[in-house]
Amino acid sequence: QVQLVESGGGSVQAGGSLKLSCAASGYTTTYVYMGWFRQAPGKEREGVAGIDGRGRTLIYADSVKGRFTISKDNTKNTLNLQMNSLKPEDTAMYYCAAAAAGITPLAPLSDYEYDYWGQGTQVTVSS
Repeated sequence: QVQLVESGGGSVQAGGSLKLSCAASGYTTTYVYMGWFRQAPGKEREGVAGIDGRGRTLIYADSVKGRFTISKDNTKNTLNLQMNSLKPEDTAMYYCAAAAAGITPLAPLSDYEYDYWGQGTQVTVSS
C-alpha cells in the first residue's frame, strides 16, 4: 500500500523559509514522478513543482520560480520542497503527490496526473 506523509509545515513571517518533506512507503521513488501541490481556502488546488523519477527534470509554477526548490532523495524515499522568500500568498495546505510507477505526466502540474496523495501539511505566512 502506497503511503505519503508530509511534514515540515508551520508558521513563518514573510521573507522566511520552510522545508517540507514527504516520506513515501510502499514503493520505491526512483521510478516515480512526484510533485507538490497546494490549496488555499476558497481556491482550487494548484501545482507548485514536479520532479521526475531520478530527480533530473524539474518544473515549477511561475508563482514560485526562483524561490522554491524541489528535490528527491531516492535512497530515503523522500521528496522535499525548500521554500525561501515566503510570501503571505504562499499560505496554503501543501500536498505531496505521486504518479503511477513508470508514468511521466504530460501535465506535471495538473492534479489529475497523480494517483497517490498525502494528507497535507499547513504553511502559514504572515505579513
